[in-house]
Amino acid sequence: MATPVLVLNGPNLNLLGKREPTIYGGKSLAEIEFDCLDAGSRLGLSVDFRQSNHEGILVDWIQEAPAGGVVLNPGAYGHTSIALHDAIRAAGVPVIEVHLSNIFARESFRHQSTISPVAVGVICGLGPLGYLLALEALAARAREPAGNTKR
Repeated sequence: MATPVLVLNGPNLNLLGKREPTIYGGKSLAEIEFDCLDAGSRLGLSVDFRQSNHEGILVDWIQEAPAGGVVLNPGAYGHTSIALHDAIRAAGVPVIEVHLSNIFARESFRHQSTISPVAVGVICGLGPLGYLLALEALAARAREPAGNTKR
């Protein structure tokens, strides 16, 4: 039976492929979703892929997250949202933070993340590959015997 996981995308990620392709790449969010669904199938994961520009909706989804965990590209909310931070802490499921660009090579206000302290891992700067690596990490965690994983 496949392990259910969420892949959540924050504000403006619906514009991928059109918005600043020199920073975010040329793939659309639909293409990234296709790649994630394909990878999930190979990894024994049931991937539920979602996007919202609204912080509260992302909070609701995190609160409903399955035990398999969440891949979260919070977009700009990653630098500002205490609400997402608190939702992740309360959910008690593994969350892997993903950013398409290298946030540390960009403007200084992007160097801080409110998500990183409550995430089990962070992947940034690898473009869409970051999503696939995060799914591999969640699949590996799901295969671990109970009690052998942090958080």
